[in-house]
Amino acid sequence: MAAINSVPQGTLSRLRGAVLWAAFPALNVTAPFLGPEGISLGFEGNMVDMPATLTGVVTSPAVFIMARVTMQLLKTQGLSDNYKQQWELDARLGDCTVRVDTTTMGPFQFSNCAIENVDTLLLNGSTPALLVRIAGQYQVNAALWNL
Repeated sequence: MAAINSVPQGTLSRLRGAVLWAAFPALNVTAPFLGPEGISLGFEGNMVDMPATLTGVVTSPAVFIMARVTMQLLKTQGLSDNYKQQWELDARLGDCTVRVDTTTMGPFQFSNCAIENVDTLLLNGSTPALLVRIAGQYQVNAALWNL
């Protein structure tokens, strides 16, 4: 009988994900402020472009890509009104940290963040969701600065 190659699979925490603001701690988002979709994170653009040549490709690393964080806030809590007041005053928020749902992966650091948009609000009493989308800059390929 073949030996089973057992590798610990780790643990996810539904409570660990968070969005933390350097200059706006009143806007920090942790699990008690979120609906079941919680926080999602996506990236746009290539970390490395690969322009073709006659006989191959050339690598052209980017120094940043766009990041988008979506938070399913609860409009039934005061934090949602904090965000509303902020986008009405100034939607630019600066630097933030997004903590992921496991301890084995470090947090993501973003700069030049802003409230980019808010998804359609259902105001018929059927959902507490307020989907706030944040856009910001994510640094990649740090080794380029050493060339």
